[in-house]
Amino acid sequence: MLKMGIVGFGWWGRHVATRLAGHDGFDVVAVAEVNTALHAEIAALGPRAVPDLDALLQLDEVAAVILTSPNDLHDAQVAACAAAGRHVFCEKPLSLTAAGARASVEACHKAGVVLGIGHERRFEPAILALKAALDAGELGTIMHAELAFSHNKLKGLGPDSWRTTKRFAPAAGMTQMGIHLTDLMIWFFGPVDSVHAITADRELGWETGDMVTVQLRFRAGMTAQMQAILNTPHFLRTHVFGTREWIEIRNATHPDTPGGEITMTRYRGLEDQETQRFDWSDAVVANLENFAAAVRGDAPYLFTESEKTHNIEVLEAIVRSAETGEVVRL
Repeated sequence: MLKMGIVGFGWWGRHVATRLAGHDGFDVVAVAEVNTALHAEIAALGPRAVPDLDALLQLDEVAAVILTSPNDLHDAQVAACAAAGRHVFCEKPLSLTAAGARASVEACHKAGVVLGIGHERRFEPAILALKAALDAGELGTIMHAELAFSHNKLKGLGPDSWRTTKRFAPAAGMTQMGIHLTDLMIWFFGPVDSVHAITADRELGWETGDMVTVQLRFRAGMTAQMQAILNTPHFLRTHVFGTREWIEIRNATHPDTPGGEITMTRYRGLEDQETQRFDWSDAVVANLENFAAAVRGDAPYLFTESEKTHNIEVLEAIVRSAETGEVVRL
């Protein structure tokens, strides 16, 4: 059983702690939360409540740390965990800068600890089926992809939330949802060559904006389009077009919401198409299980070091493109 600590008890920290409660592979020993008003709720769930990461790292039994803290804290917190010899699982984005991501990957590599990253969509059964089809060349030459991840779960946030500011959550929905999409596409297609991004604020009045669209070109030659809207009902779609067939995946619910069906349609022609249905599965926990297996040395982690850093290079390029209106080459 992997003994873990969690940093942060906001929306996502609470979600992760609740998911891992009772899991036979994890023991959440403590949760670090600066807001002491939440400590009673943490204790009621089972873990010990401590004031900060420093206090958490003083607990010898904690072998790994999950960071569900604000984006701007990730660089320093990953470095602290690595220096303390703790494996660390960082919620997305790994960093807000490419330099920060590279430093985190290098620090964990030198310390010999596993660096996990909170991109759970790689662990969805339908996405794994699509990845297998791509690896087998079943779609033919890949031409284009269209990905969307939109919802209105956060529309009630006020201007005092770090999630609504350019400094901590730049390019509208990129650090909320879009970063998951670029992670998938890097896994599918390899490195990105160039991006062109547009952000807008249609209604929420957030400094960062409430929608982002991005055009991407990959070094391998295919193109892609993605969108992340922060003020519309749930919509989660992954669509890849090849010369022999296309595959479209639609998720009925957000990854944090049990239930709902995932459909995967394969289209080869007017008379040759099929739809496969998948039940909801907990991809968040599946990611953490893979992280724990990597900590034990039982299995490789699904993310390479270059993928972790390149996704933040792409994020940085998207932010720059959204600010300048120019195409940015990587």
